[in-house]
Amino acid sequence: MRASELDPAQFEDIRPYRDEEVREVIDRLIADPEMSRTAAHFLVPKLAKLERPLAWLVRMFLRFEFRKAHDVRGVQEVVEKYMDKVISRTTTEFTISGLDTLPRDRACLFVSNHRDIAMDPALSIVSMFKEGHETSRIAIGDNLLTKQFATDIMKLNKCFTVKRKAGSRREKLQSAVQLSNYIYYSIVNDNEHVWIAQRSGRAKDGLDRTNPALAAMFAMTKDKETPFAEFWRKLHIVPLSISYEWDPCDEQKAKQLYIEAHKEEYRKGAHEDLGAIAKGVIGQKGHVHAAFGKPIEGDFHDVNSLAEEIDRQVIGNYVLHPTNLIAYEKIYGDVPALPVGYPPKPWNPAEHEETRQKFEERMARINERWRDIAIQGYANPVVSRLAYE
Repeated sequence: MRASELDPAQFEDIRPYRDEEVREVIDRLIADPEMSRTAAHFLVPKLAKLERPLAWLVRMFLRFEFRKAHDVRGVQEVVEKYMDKVISRTTTEFTISGLDTLPRDRACLFVSNHRDIAMDPALSIVSMFKEGHETSRIAIGDNLLTKQFATDIMKLNKCFTVKRKAGSRREKLQSAVQLSNYIYYSIVNDNEHVWIAQRSGRAKDGLDRTNPALAAMFAMTKDKETPFAEFWRKLHIVPLSISYEWDPCDEQKAKQLYIEAHKEEYRKGAHEDLGAIAKGVIGQKGHVHAAFGKPIEGDFHDVNSLAEEIDRQVIGNYVLHPTNLIAYEKIYGDVPALPVGYPPKPWNPAEHEETRQKFEERMARINERWRDIAIQGYANPVVSRLAYE
């Protein structure tokens, strides 16, 4: 199908906000008392008890900060400034690789591993911003849009909706076709980059695997006459690996996996995802690396072979950290000769005794029932790399 044959009106309920809508949405956000209280808690967490009286000051502050933002680019310039502060406060180092080799004359579909709800797409945007690339439209699940102010913030930042709450099989199929069409239209017609996670939900176990159903969704826009390999090339798919030395949500993820493994029902709170977003943003992450892969141009003739190629690049480009090797050693004993960090260096345990002690202390604070699951989550990127060596 040609992108010009798609009617953009079909995307009205999932698209991000347009430039001409930005000012009205910003004014609505600033007037929202719940948003102001949440922003106060985020900006000055040490004064959480005073967030209500601080909310008025926050409104004045936000009105001043966004006074010149009249389009999406203007919003992202303000957001990027604060993301720089978040990165500075919550990471020891943020490094990027691969962006310098990407073409600047065409849009790409970035298929990313998924460890953190907000930081994964945010870091990809910051990376592209810093390197002078246009930023991506971001696919987010409607499970994150439980509050209007959250919806507004997301859609101001080029986020579009993935309908995960669709009920019947027919509704799910319609939603998947709509999503497929929108991704194709964004890349081919609008020449806009798109970011999407390689699977639904975070890889809580540390195993980055692409769901073949994702590739099948991409192909729903494809004509029957068009070969798969030719269609993939139209999308300019680029695998993306983001790795965190420390996961602010490691205990929460391990607990959820433990409950599910013991056949207990895990009841997620109404706004639990928003809490995980906040924890992931403000929590300490150590060294973080974003590795952009190479555009997929080979002859991948079905959805499974495409998913395997995405996995190969995601896992192969994933930057291992000392925490990964330390966790692997705790579980398996011998440590493989794999490089760590970026630029990569040979693993020398003697150089990382301080990190080892910090890791031991961190794991000791986790409930013993799911402590081993948390350790395995740090070790699994090494397991994945060895499987692809």
